[in-house]
Amino acid sequence: MAQPIRTNQRKRNARLKTAPTRSQASDNRSEIKPSKKDELQELKAKTPTGSTVHLLMVVSVLTFVVFVWSYWPTWMNLVSQWNQVPDYSHGFLVAPLAGLFLWIRRDQFPGITFGASNMLGLLIIAFAGVIRSISSYYYLDALDGWSIPIWISGFVLMFCGWRVFWWAMPSMVFLIFMVPLPYTIETMMAQPLQVVSTNMSSFVLQCLGQPAITEGSTILLGDQTLEIVRACSGLRILFGVAALAFAFIVLFERPFWAKILMIAGVLPIALLANSIRIVMTGLLYQVGFDEAANRISHDVAGWVMIPLAAAFFGALLFYLDRLFRRMESVDTAGMVRAQTRRR
Repeated sequence: MAQPIRTNQRKRNARLKTAPTRSQASDNRSEIKPSKKDELQELKAKTPTGSTVHLLMVVSVLTFVVFVWSYWPTWMNLVSQWNQVPDYSHGFLVAPLAGLFLWIRRDQFPGITFGASNMLGLLIIAFAGVIRSISSYYYLDALDGWSIPIWISGFVLMFCGWRVFWWAMPSMVFLIFMVPLPYTIETMMAQPLQVVSTNMSSFVLQCLGQPAITEGSTILLGDQTLEIVRACSGLRILFGVAALAFAFIVLFERPFWAKILMIAGVLPIALLANSIRIVMTGLLYQVGFDEAANRISHDVAGWVMIPLAAAFFGALLFYLDRLFRRMESVDTAGMVRAQTRRR
């Protein structure tokens, strides 16, 4: 019986030898503390102090003043195009809507941080300057306008940090809609839109019992002739509908597949809204209200079709919500365990 007792004593001695002493435990704690301090120091380094904040504010204001001064001719060119070209008259609403996106999502503001990675914003600003130089050398006004969102993104990254950069990304991307397309791309898009809108409108007029005949981009409607010019191609409505789809995706939480369907619905909704405008104009011509038809076709209907397209998007969202019901997962095993515990 003496042998088991000796083996137990040997096991205890081995445990005592392997167990850390108090001095060793204190040494381990001292090794852990510096790592936590380092993490706190890194977090403090990312958060600017009071003096740093004042310096950053002064530098950011001066940088923004330089931005306004250097881009002033670009802004004037954009405003003149918004005034003269009806297809891009929505440009006046782009910047206010981008600010509205930020205001609606203000509860998700992550806070300003500063670190060495913010200097990447300076490179983005320099890249915007390179784009501007290329646009001025080759006389490409669209590149000059597209450099504005790139410059603003670099400014936000430089003075606000990565988290604010990703938070403001939807609004910065939305600014692209205020820049008119190059003439070649615009012509390439307008011509097929004219043909499709003409065929759709002629088909609807025929369904309504009207003597509509299509010849290219012209509709022969009895004694009247409807010429579907480039202004009536639906390019303006297409831009407006694309901006609406972007706004719906940013403001409303939907699954990824629903967002893809909304993007795919931009072109059909734009064509449908433009065809409704052409059909209304043709019907007014048939009744005899020629002046009202011209006024509605070029002035009123161009703006009314945007809210109509928004209604179509709302109907699409309503249909998708009813088509695919959201299922809630229930933990049946947990419910059974809770009932057995109560018993």
